[in-house]
Amino acid sequence: MAVSSGITSITKTLKTLPPKHTFSNTISFLSTPTLKTQFLKPFITTTQKTKPPKYPYHYSSIKSLFTGIVEELGEIKQLGFVENGGFEMKISAKTVLEDVKLGDSIAVNGTCLTVTEFDKKDSEFSVGLAPETLRKTSLVELVPGSLVNLERALLASTRMGGHFVQGHVDGTGEIVSKEPEGDSLWVKVKTSRELLKFIVPKGYITVDGTSLTVVKVFDDEDCFNFMLVAYTQENVVIPMKKVGQKVNLEVDILGKYVERLLSSGFTSVVGLS
Repeated sequence: MAVSSGITSITKTLKTLPPKHTFSNTISFLSTPTLKTQFLKPFITTTQKTKPPKYPYHYSSIKSLFTGIVEELGEIKQLGFVENGGFEMKISAKTVLEDVKLGDSIAVNGTCLTVTEFDKKDSEFSVGLAPETLRKTSLVELVPGSLVNLERALLASTRMGGHFVQGHVDGTGEIVSKEPEGDSLWVKVKTSRELLKFIVPKGYITVDGTSLTVVKVFDDEDCFNFMLVAYTQENVVIPMKKVGQKVNLEVDILGKYVERLLSSGFTSVVGLS
């Protein structure tokens, strides 16, 4: 309405111009104090009356980021559906509770979950799981007593020890073999071809929240493998799982961005094709 009013004002003003005028004298005519005020009034009024949004558009919610370096192993104390129809999981832990606050993000076996309750005295916290989370991850296989990898969200002051992990599980894989070599352990995982296309030798992969390096990709078997050194075996849940059990997988986000650019015709736009 204010813009329409401003345009109407301009039209009326231009009608008052002399029959013969040039561009320069028109600008001079419109620059007189009275006409300038008359012309700008609708816009000035609108600007003054419009309140800025409560949350400015350039402010976006902070997204959690992890490194894939497991801080501790937590134990599932309780899990299941609650009265409101949601699914809740209570976990026993210590390290991740040191500076915890309600609403904080904690990666549980690589799945970014929100802290809904915590009790430092009893060393436990609770998280809620959405139906999609249960469908997409291996968390549905957990039972009371199960151990899980835990990691708090990254801080600006935290050393980046692993790689960029979002805590957004892309899918699951199935452990198909475990073979020791010296004090290390080879683990082979089968997954979908949709995920396998993002997995490359010597590239990053997050398995149950653990940042690992892919050793080899077996395209004909839809598998990949990695090796766990002795220290890692003692501090993550992967070695405790049996052949046939599922693990959460998150592929490297850079690979997904590259695939998205290529499929959108980006190469033809920049003249690379």
